Amino acid sequence: MSLHVHQRAADFHAACEAVRRRGGRIGFVPTMGALHEGHLKLCDAARARANSVAVSIFVNPTQFGPNEDFARYPRTLERDLEACKSRGVEHVFTPSVEEMYPKNDRTRVRVEGLTEGLCGPKRPGHFEGVATIVAKLFLAAGPCLAIFGRKDYQQLKVIERMARDLLFPVTVQGHATIREADGLALSSRNVYLSPEQRNTARQIPAALAAAVRRFAAGERRAAELRGPVEARLREAGLRLDYVELRGPDELDAIEDSAEVGERALLAVAAFAGSTRLIDNVVLGEDPAPEGAPE
Repeated sequence: MSLHVHQRAADFHAACEAVRRRGGRIGFVPTMGALHEGHLKLCDAARARANSVAVSIFVNPTQFGPNEDFARYPRTLERDLEACKSRGVEHVFTPSVEEMYPKNDRTRVRVEGLTEGLCGPKRPGHFEGVATIVAKLFLAAGPCLAIFGRKDYQQLKVIERMARDLLFPVTVQGHATIREADGLALSSRNVYLSPEQRNTARQIPAALAAAVRRFAAGERRAAELRGPVEARLREAGLRLDYVELRGPDELDAIEDSAEVGERALLAVAAFAGSTRLIDNVVLGEDPAPEGAPE
């Protein structure tokens, strides 16, 4: 099976249309490159549900804040293309910034409500950048099944809502978080971690796993599900952005004084050194992260 690389949106769209004309379905995996096993598992999931797999590789400048890591974000295109080929990907879209953001572009896509908590206040403009680029990518791909990892749970919910509200002919599907052997959620940013920082970061999945066990044992008090996670991460030396309980669908806040229902999102954003890591579990739905220390 040949791998076809497209740099222009029109060429990528034409290739996807050719698949559909033959009666096929496109499984689409949007990425920012620096592909790891988590991305490739998404490709496998797309392969299982579609006739042809397409991947986009584009480091999107509009979702990075002024003090974030756009300039140093890992870019490994040749290795990424080899990884795609090894997993049976047929089409890769690798546009330039100029292709995706024409000169003097003035249009942005904003999803309200879902972006007001969690990472939203910590990363102003981030989800507007995400929604804008994913809308462009969906238009380039056309009708398809799009696979996104649940590690970026808020992003998944934003994209689901955008696709629904704007009537995109795209089925958005989340895929379970892929973890390394020590429990750490796979991320392109893990390469920034020193051995000591990585060991500290392992406390994130460990704390989430403990919360899953408490929930399974019958604990429903929000404070007793959230509080021990925050305490453990602070004790480990991580600098916290947030540890929050939220409704798993609308991402509405769950206060410590409340009791949770049958499902609840428990989400973490924390810094190990200068590297920002996110992770989550949906209590009542997800298993405890495997490989995490007790």
